[in-house]
Amino acid sequence: MVEQVDHIGIAVRSLEDAIVIWRDVLGLELLGTEVVESQKVHVAMFRAGESRIELLQSTDPEGPIGRFVESKGEGIHHVALRVDDIAAALESAKEAGARLLNPEPVPGAHGAQVAFIHPASTGRVLVELCQPGVVH
Repeated sequence: MVEQVDHIGIAVRSLEDAIVIWRDVLGLELLGTEVVESQKVHVAMFRAGESRIELLQSTDPEGPIGRFVESKGEGIHHVALRVDDIAAALESAKEAGARLLNPEPVPGAHGAQVAFIHPASTGRVLVELCQPGVVH
């Protein structure tokens, strides 16, 4: 069901400052930025070969990224795995005993449908299942 690593999500305090690092210092192509209301984040997406790097700045201190940065600081937040059928992937994970943070997919960046699996079920790594939307 998993096609590839879709992206690695990195929590940042300042999207503007982080963009300079990933675009100007590391030379990655900035694919765009957008606000994802359902996740309370402003994201910037970069191409990194067949995968991407997603920078996440909270739009709400009480949102998931705001709480993460406050408690753990900036850094890797999640690994997103691309799937072709997110409903089937969620059902499979649930049947295997995984604790789902999202029992149903929610809107993600670039028109994707996303859902998260609790780190307690995945060796302390927050895993995002991601079914790409029309724009990818």
